[in-house]
Amino acid sequence: MMRRKKKKGNHIDESWLLPYSDLLTLLVALFIVLFAMSDINAEKYERLSQVFESEFSAGGIGILEQNKQPTEIPTTQKEDNENEENDENKEKSKTNSQLELEKLQGIQLSINAYIQEQHLEGDIETKLTDEGLLITIVNNVFFDSGSAEVKKDGERVAREVSELLVADPPHEIVISGHSDDVPIHNSSYASNWDLSVMRAINFMQFILENKKLNPALFSAKGYGENKPIVPNTSAENREKNRRVEVLILPNYEINITE
Repeated sequence: MMRRKKKKGNHIDESWLLPYSDLLTLLVALFIVLFAMSDINAEKYERLSQVFESEFSAGGIGILEQNKQPTEIPTTQKEDNENEENDENKEKSKTNSQLELEKLQGIQLSINAYIQEQHLEGDIETKLTDEGLLITIVNNVFFDSGSAEVKKDGERVAREVSELLVADPPHEIVISGHSDDVPIHNSSYASNWDLSVMRAINFMQFILENKKLNPALFSAKGYGENKPIVPNTSAENREKNRRVEVLILPNYEINITE
């Protein structure tokens, strides 16, 4: 009996799938390593994850889906970003402070020019401080002794000085009155407190006749004899302590010691 010959079936060679799958695995591993070595960016990570999932997912779970967790920016990177932001804020603040200082210096130059033009040296002085631009006016320019009524010459000076206080943007301005330590008690003023406050208020009223100035930015104070600039040991020193001060506040913090 003759043996039947076995028919060989058609068989497709699939041996290439093994090295191909290995190659894909190595490529994925390479991409992951390169990604891990670079700076982590949440948005880039999400886009890369979606690409991997669409290209290599099989059966529903993608390669990166198994361990996907919200990506956090490393602490060191956060600190670097915060430091950069702080440096930018400091630089901006420094620029604003410098510009504000230059504005106050411009106002000071204008007032000093007015003082020289009107020959008021010794009666009006200006000084830049960390608080702002301080204008000091001795009492004999505006007031008689023991009085808070502004003299005629003082009215003219107050109106002219008010033009020099106009600025854009405007500044807050504090006007304060000061006296010497000689007690006062009359029908008009019960104490040096009362006298100093009324001098500041009366002077401020003439300043605010200038409609270019905003009254909401002005305030008046009285210190009596409690803030002398020199000891009350002589008639000359007491005259210096009897004064009105105009403080132009800066819109940004300044430091004149820089």
